[in-house]
Amino acid sequence: MSQPVTPTVSVHVVTSSRRGTVRRLLSNPLGVISLAVIAVAVLASVLAPVVAPYNPDATDLSNVLAGPSAAHWFGTDSVGRDVLSRLLHGGQVTFAAAALATLVALVIGVPAGLVAGYYGGRFDAVSYWLSDMLMSLPGIIILLAARAALGPSVWYSMVIFGVLFSPSFYRLVRTSVISVRHELYVDAAKVSGLPDIRIIGRHVLYVVRAPIIIQAALIAGIAIAVQAGLEFLGLGDQSVPSWGMMLNEGFRNVFLSPGFLVWPAGAIALVTGALALLGNALRDALEDGEKAPRQRRVRDARRAALSAAEEQEEQEEHEQRSVDDGHLLSVRGLTIEYPGAGGGRARVVDDVSFHVDRGEVLGIVGESGSGKTQTAFAVLGLLPDDADIVAGRIVIDGIEVVGGCSGRNGKAIEPLRGVRIGYVPQEPMSNLDPAFTIGYQLARPLIKRKGMSKAQARRRALELLEIVGIPEPERTFAAYPHEISGGMAQRVLIAGAVGCEPDLLIADEPTTALDVTVQAEVLDLLRDLQQRLGMGVVLVTHNFGVVADICDRIVVMKSSRVVESGEVRAVLREPSQAYTAELLASTLEGKPRRTMLLDTPTEGTR
Repeated sequence: MSQPVTPTVSVHVVTSSRRGTVRRLLSNPLGVISLAVIAVAVLASVLAPVVAPYNPDATDLSNVLAGPSAAHWFGTDSVGRDVLSRLLHGGQVTFAAAALATLVALVIGVPAGLVAGYYGGRFDAVSYWLSDMLMSLPGIIILLAARAALGPSVWYSMVIFGVLFSPSFYRLVRTSVISVRHELYVDAAKVSGLPDIRIIGRHVLYVVRAPIIIQAALIAGIAIAVQAGLEFLGLGDQSVPSWGMMLNEGFRNVFLSPGFLVWPAGAIALVTGALALLGNALRDALEDGEKAPRQRRVRDARRAALSAAEEQEEQEEHEQRSVDDGHLLSVRGLTIEYPGAGGGRARVVDDVSFHVDRGEVLGIVGESGSGKTQTAFAVLGLLPDDADIVAGRIVIDGIEVVGGCSGRNGKAIEPLRGVRIGYVPQEPMSNLDPAFTIGYQLARPLIKRKGMSKAQARRRALELLEIVGIPEPERTFAAYPHEISGGMAQRVLIAGAVGCEPDLLIADEPTTALDVTVQAEVLDLLRDLQQRLGMGVVLVTHNFGVVADICDRIVVMKSSRVVESGEVRAVLREPSQAYTAELLASTLEGKPRRTMLLDTPTEGTR
C-alpha cells in the first residue's frame, strides 16, 4: 500500500548563479549607465520631500516663467512654481503609475500565459480569444471613456492600460511555454512526482524570465509615455504634479519660455530610454549565464495540478478498486493511436500484452518505430496529449492505472510515479535541467514524495550518489549538469530513479548514448540495484547483448505488435519467429552466436 504524501515546501536559491548574473550586468557599460540613471531618478523622486528646495505647489506671481537662476535652478512655470521641485515631486506620480500599469499587465498576462501554454485545451482557446479581443480595442477610446466615467484619475487610467497591455505578456509567455513543454527533463520531473504547480513555478517560469524582464521594462517605459501623453492632452488631474502635466504647461507656453519644455521632455526620454537599455542588459546577463555548456533550454510539460489532499484522495480511491492479478505490472491488450494524415488514425501500439513480477527483469526489444518506447510511456503516463489509448488495461501492483474504471487520461498513475515507479530515460544530458544543480534535482523528489527535510534529503542524495558509484559525491552534488560526463549523468538519473526505492523501474534505452565501457558499468549498476532492492525492471532496448546480459524474459516487438516472448535463454538460443532471428543476426554482424554463451552461465550473467 502506498503511503499518503505529506506536502513540504522546498526553497532553493542558486546564489552563485545570481551573483554571476549581477557580475555580468555590472560588466556591461550600458547596463551600469541605465541602472544608475533609473536609480538616481527613482531615489530623487522618493526623497523629493527632503531634497526639493520648494513646495511644488508654492506660487510666486512676481516671478513667472523665469529662467534658471541661483534661486530656481530650472526656472519657474506660468504661475511662478519652482520647476525643479515639481520635476522631483512629479517623478513620484510618474514612477508609481508606470509600476501600477506594469504590475497589472504582469499579474494578468504571465499566469494566463503559463497556464494556457502548459495545459492548452479549452482555457488556451478562451484566453487566446480574449487576448485577441483586448488587442483589437482602441486604447485611446477606452481611456477617454474611462476618464469620462471615472474622472481624471491617473490610477484608473494606468489600471486600464495594464489590462490592455496584458496580452503582450500573455502571448510572449504562452509561446515560450509551448516551445518547451515536451523537454525530456520535464518528463523526468513529472516521473519524480513533482506536481504541475512546482514544475511551472521552478522550471517553466525560470525559462521565460528573461523575455518577461525585457517586456516589463518596455511596458514600464511605454506606460510613462502614455501617461505623459494623456496629461499632455489635458486628460490628467491638474492638481497633481507630474511630468505629463509639466509637458502640457510647457507646450502652452512654448513661445514665451521655450526652455521650459526641455526638463519634463528630457526626464521622460532619459528614463524610458534607460528602462529599455536596462531590460536588454538584464536579458543578456541572464542568457549569457546559460549559454555554451549549460545551454538555455526552454521547457514546460504537463496538465492538471493536484493538491496534496487531492493526490491522497485519488490514491485511496484507486487502492479501493484494486484488481490484483498477482503480477507487479500487468499490461493486457494495450492499443495506442495517434491522429494520422487525412483525418485518419495511426496505430503505434497494437494489442500488446506482457507482465513483470517482483525481482524480474523484462526486456522489450525491437527496431526503431516498433512501439516499444510508446508502450513504456503508456505505463508511465507520459504519452503526448494527442495520443489515445483506445483499448487495453495496465495494472500496477493491483492498482488499475489504465482501463475501464480508471479512464484513459493517465491521472491514476500520478500518485505512484516517483514513489512506486522509477524511470531511467535515454539521453542523460537532456533529462537533467541545466539551470539547477545535481543535488537540487536529486533532493527535491525526496522532499516532495518522501516528506524529508532539506537536511535529510541532502544526506540521502549524497548516499545515493555514493551507491551508484560517483567517486566524489559532495562535488557532484554541487555541480551543474554541464560539469559532469555523460556516464556520470546516467548514474545520477539512476540514483534519482531509485531514490524512493520503487517497486518497478522502467529504463528506456539507458545505455544508448554511452560508449561500450560505460555501458557495461551502467548495466552492472542496474543489475546490482535491482537485486539489492528486489525491483521489477522493464528494460526497453534494441540491443540483444544488453538483453542477454541482464534480462530474465524478453518481449520482441515489430510494427507495433508483439511477435515473440518468452524466457531470454530460450528465445535467444532458438527464436521461433523469423523476425527475431533476423534481428539477432543483424546484431551479431556475422560473428559467432552470443547465445552460445548462455549454455554456460558465468558470474554476473542472468
